[in-house]
Amino acid sequence: MATDYDAPRRDEVDLGEDSLEELKARRVDSQSGAVDVDEAEVAENFELPGADLADEELTVKVLPMQQDEFRCSRCFLVHHRSQLAHERNGELICHECA
Repeated sequence: MATDYDAPRRDEVDLGEDSLEELKARRVDSQSGAVDVDEAEVAENFELPGADLADEELTVKVLPMQQDEFRCSRCFLVHHRSQLAHERNGELICHECA
């Protein structure tokens, strides 16, 4: 709550003179900025974990392994040749698995 330090100050006698109705009116005025939110509309945007996605279709373009790539014999991921750590008995091993 902002305080106006230039406003004239009220002494304790003036503070005790506020009526109960006036204090309630001030409290209601300060709370009048509430925003109404439609809970159903907000809930539609959330996707719960484990939701049924059987009817969803995912299309991914799969490229064949390129000349400058290799498949790690431990993690079976395709890496660029720059990730090759070493070759042991014909098995190619990446830096992450080495």
